[in-house]
Amino acid sequence: DVVSKIDLAEVSNAVQQALKEILQRYDLKDSKSNIELKEKDNKLILTSADEYKLKAVTEILGQKLVKRQVPLKGLGYGTIIAAAGSTVKQEVTLQQCIPVEKAREIVKKIKDSKLKVQASIQGDFVRVSGKDRDTLQSAIKLLRDSDFGIDMQFINFRTN
Repeated sequence: DVVSKIDLAEVSNAVQQALKEILQRYDLKDSKSNIELKEKDNKLILTSADEYKLKAVTEILGQKLVKRQVPLKGLGYGTIIAAAGSTVKQEVTLQQCIPVEKAREIVKKIKDSKLKVQASIQGDFVRVSGKDRDTLQSAIKLLRDSDFGIDMQFINFRTN
């Protein structure tokens, strides 16, 4: 199965580490910078005094996420919006499924490769099934080599 999920526990840990660093950094003192994790909506809300400081907050968060093996491809950055009290705010969406159009691209790529595997879209993941392990591994290699703009994990690795 090809899925695209982000471990929210790791994201939460990375957010806490980033907040700790933001409080300690001299250039971000008194900047009203904050990172808020909304697990229900799979979103992060970044706030800061201005765009420059917001960019620094984003950089710190990115470093902490990389250290915790959270793929940055799984983050979707929204536009920077002016918020109350002369601050700016940015929403970051955490990818928790494969979008339908990306799933179609994945299935098409597998079918075009003429590998002896079947690919089908099952809700928010793509199921790839084949007769033997080697063809499944070559399908995984094919998908890893091509860039769909999303982060993919391969789980439930079994042959028929």
